[in-house]
Amino acid sequence: MKNTAISKDINGAATELGYIFTFLLGVLLLSMFSMWAWDIETATRERWNQEAIQANMDDIAAAVERADQASRMGDVEYSETIYWRATEADENLFTLSLNNEFLSLKDNGGTLDMEVSISGAGSGEHTGTVELSGVSTIWVVHSEGVTSLQLYRPQ
Repeated sequence: MKNTAISKDINGAATELGYIFTFLLGVLLLSMFSMWAWDIETATRERWNQEAIQANMDDIAAAVERADQASRMGDVEYSETIYWRATEADENLFTLSLNNEFLSLKDNGGTLDMEVSISGAGSGEHTGTVELSGVSTIWVVHSEGVTSLQLYRPQ
């Protein structure tokens, strides 16, 4: 029969502790990388939202300017549809309003408030308020001396 004796070798314990610390260092580095990548993705999404909303506002302001140009031709009616680009923002809280000086976007739940100046060089008043909840198209209409924002096609 073979006799074995237990020895007190501590070299294996040091190796195991090295494995554990290496594993924990890897977890720490992967966690830091994940947070860094998440921050980059979030900042990019927010920038794209702001750029899409700015492009939407510029398109609507340009349509208002074209309606003003048509209004200076005399007693004419003008309508134009603008497609609202989708964003990841909560558009249920957006209110778009038009007055003689500005096209304004009010974000009731965030920081995406925005104003675009318009010339106001049309022959009439500018008015209109639109809630953007579920909206994909907005109409800019000049009729009876008033340029307005509407959700539905004018008749």
